[in-house]
Amino acid sequence: QVQLVESGGGLVQPGGSLRLSCAASGFTFSTYAINWVRQAPGKGLEWVSDVFSDGQSTNYADSVKGRFTISRDNAKNIVYLQMNSLRPEDTAVYYCVKEGTPIGHYDYWGQGTQVTVSS
Repeated sequence: QVQLVESGGGLVQPGGSLRLSCAASGFTFSTYAINWVRQAPGKGLEWVSDVFSDGQSTNYADSVKGRFTISRDNAKNIVYLQMNSLRPEDTAVYYCVKEGTPIGHYDYWGQGTQVTVSS
């Protein structure tokens, strides 16, 4: 069965960095785009970034552009989200999400990893 397992969250001070990982299994990883979506306390879901199947095309929300970098290793079935210059407003649960068909349809979610940015 499809599994997406996030790791790498934690507590970090403003201006700090974290790298999230998403380990995938149960499907042909190199065929599908993967997204990161976050949910801040008391707020709705916010799309953060995506990476296409070949790893060459990436997109970012304006709120994280220039600070976050998404990448993938299709040999290891892992997607990364490098987060730099973290701000308190980045505090959220971060979810790894598989994109199915049609494009834009999210069919599988990980359990999420908590990121807290606070001094």
